[in-house]
Amino acid sequence: MGFADDHLIPLVDEGLGNSAYLVGLGDGRALAVDASRDLRALRTAAERRGLSVAYAADTHLHADFLTGALQLAADDGATVLASAAGHRAFPHTALADGDESDLGGLSLRALATPGHTDEHLSFLLLDGTSELGVFTGGSLIVGSAARTDLLGADRTEVLTRAQYQSLRRLAQLPDTTAVWPTHGAGSFCSAPPGAERTTTIGAQKQANALLAAPDEDTFVRQLLGSLGSYPAYFDRLGEINRRGPAVLGTAPALAALSVAETRQLLGEGAQIVDVRPVTDFAHGHIPGAISIPLRDQFATWLGWLLPDDTPLLFVTAPGQDLAELTWQALKIGCERLAGHMEWAAWQVEGGRQQTIDLVTADCIAGRPVLDIRQRAEHAAGHIPGAVGIELGELTARSDEAPAGAVVACGHGERAMTAASLLARAGHNDLAVLDGGPGDWANATGRTLEEGA
Repeated sequence: MGFADDHLIPLVDEGLGNSAYLVGLGDGRALAVDASRDLRALRTAAERRGLSVAYAADTHLHADFLTGALQLAADDGATVLASAAGHRAFPHTALADGDESDLGGLSLRALATPGHTDEHLSFLLLDGTSELGVFTGGSLIVGSAARTDLLGADRTEVLTRAQYQSLRRLAQLPDTTAVWPTHGAGSFCSAPPGAERTTTIGAQKQANALLAAPDEDTFVRQLLGSLGSYPAYFDRLGEINRRGPAVLGTAPALAALSVAETRQLLGEGAQIVDVRPVTDFAHGHIPGAISIPLRDQFATWLGWLLPDDTPLLFVTAPGQDLAELTWQALKIGCERLAGHMEWAAWQVEGGRQQTIDLVTADCIAGRPVLDIRQRAEHAAGHIPGAVGIELGELTARSDEAPAGAVVACGHGERAMTAASLLARAGHNDLAVLDGGPGDWANATGRTLEEGA
């Protein structure tokens, strides 16, 4: 059994595509690396092993989630370890390149690895002089490197060239050194995402195309050519993390709302988000509601499509996990949560309803198709003739959507979100494909079209 098997616990957020890490230090204390504000999984893992968090290290000012380091400091007395160049506005141990933190037996060495962000650090975990592994955050990731365009177009090339140098610095570590990235499969910070979440320096020397780039200019072209769009909320979380997100005194709860309270909030400008499954929303929903089914990816689309300065109220189905809903919203900085109302209450009161047709792949012949997946997904294979507009761009480009379209994604969840946005913008006669392009190909025996 190696160190990672005995002492390192990866905590994967499947929805955001990120990993936090809990490291047992051998004496009942633990190190947490890149912990999210949603600390439920970390708390469970620590309690199961009898650990208390003594240190909370952040590799960078996260753009895709709010840090949990400040909460760990408040609740557990954890010492926060972070880059001095990040100028965080709360108590922390500010580290520069080469600084080491004694964890009691093990030590953590800060390595300046800018590129994903300016102030990015990787943390090399050492047992004496032996390299156990390196927490690479948003620098070297499995099969790639994290994106370098989060600080604006005017900084992208400079950061990409910094990322080139950072990856080569990390590649100088011994081949046996474990690589523990934060970003991975499903993360919009990845460029592009890979399937595996951890690796070794030696494996990356063999398999990472960016490390194989013959020169810096080639690296820049390869990395920038792989970048897709990213959620709009990324533009605000870095600064919130620099200032420090609010510490929560008690476990947050989502208030139950009556129909009358819901109507009042809607009249005052609240936005309604329907988190029920796609089929439920299709059969009936409040006019103007945005469908974002409660699943692993809920936080991403909530933060991408809804403003952070508008109260949000949620329509729910019986049995849905309200704590999961609340934590997904809070971890990306959606704080104005007005409450929830169960759909049955609206029905009992006779409230107005709308429906959206949910159709199978063999029933869309002759209708225009709107494919709202990411560009890379669309290019990999789409229904011939489908118009491609990414979901994240749809509100601004709703006038480009074909009239009477069947909206398609990979399975139906994103497509229903898109259809709800279009319905709110005044589009009628919409339908949503129950399934994806693969289902259409199987149903029709036809070949998907590739390319833009």
